[in-house]
Amino acid sequence: MPKTNHRRPTTNDPRPTIRIGYGFDSHEFRAAIPLKIGGVVLPHDQGLGGHSDGDVLLHAITDALLGAIAAPDIGALFPPSDPQWKGADSIIFLREALKRARGAGYNVANVDASLILAAPKIGPHAAAIRARVAALLGLRSDCVGLKAKTPEGLHLDNAALAHVVVLLEKAPRQSPRQTKKAPNKKKKPRKR
Repeated sequence: MPKTNHRRPTTNDPRPTIRIGYGFDSHEFRAAIPLKIGGVVLPHDQGLGGHSDGDVLLHAITDALLGAIAAPDIGALFPPSDPQWKGADSIIFLREALKRARGAGYNVANVDASLILAAPKIGPHAAAIRARVAALLGLRSDCVGLKAKTPEGLHLDNAALAHVVVLLEKAPRQSPRQTKKAPNKKKKPRKR
């Protein structure tokens, strides 16, 4: 039987080519606060309680990004005991996680999320949520998957849950030439 070489091409970069992260979050519904999911305010008579704005989807994406690079989780970086995060916009947390993933040398390839909640119906808002999450992560909308399920038989009608998986891919290393901007040369108009 012929021998085959299954070794990877030799490089000086020991990082894995891809990394997968998983995130989960849940929050209870509470009256008199806005409902934010994926950075979008949805019409509903209750919002999600939490120390910050309670955005269950952005929290799960944040933890998925952090988990993919083996960084501390959202609770360690933004502890609920710290008053500066009271009512904070969850976009702050997501941006920090994204900055850390990029700093580790990775770009987000795609995100897949499942929301579990009894109400409101996510279908009418799914495109807006996908577009917002894509914009926050610097992706195309077709790189953000979003499904919504009802919590049948789970007795979770007063809560919203989010499960998220992210795929990170190694960012290409830039040579010193690529990082320098080329001088902006103006073209001279041609004489006729």
